[in-house]
Amino acid sequence: MKKIIFSLLLFTSLYSDASIYIGSSYGYINEKFDTDHDAQSSSNMAKLKIGYGDRDAYGIEFSIDYIDNTSKIFSKQDGKKYAMNIELVKAFDFNTFVNPFFKVGFGSGFLDIQREFQTKLNYGSFNLGAGIFIPMNEHFELEVGYDYKAISYESIDTIVEKIRLSSNTNTIYMGFNVRF
Repeated sequence: MKKIIFSLLLFTSLYSDASIYIGSSYGYINEKFDTDHDAQSSSNMAKLKIGYGDRDAYGIEFSIDYIDNTSKIFSKQDGKKYAMNIELVKAFDFNTFVNPFFKVGFGSGFLDIQREFQTKLNYGSFNLGAGIFIPMNEHFELEVGYDYKAISYESIDTIVEKIRLSSNTNTIYMGFNVRF
């Protein structure tokens, strides 16, 4: 019962001055794997998102990530990476030119790979982020941010053993949002 009341209060506070917004961003991602070989990958990423909330209060975002992956960690040539994320955003208004924010959420996605018995590798992630909104006017804003993701991949079956990899990603990005 407490969870229902808390959820209703949260959604009520979101609805008071909130608006729908859409945005896109482009950034650079560095992924470091937790293995004995210290494998890592660096790639470009793009994100499309839709959100509901206020730039100086709370919000919720749904996003789709596209990562132009060129690593060779899971197969001879790993392919593109796609993910869907949901994140809660808390922004602050300190009556300055920028509004800082932080966010927390989770996501899931898949990575195209080229293995004999497997062409996709699924994964899940826990997401943390921080950044600033730079309002240009009532409807447009720039977004500069940093995202951290703890990723856990599904097991890869080699003939000898099953290998389960996890990684940590650090992403720096810049984006543009339109609020309605």
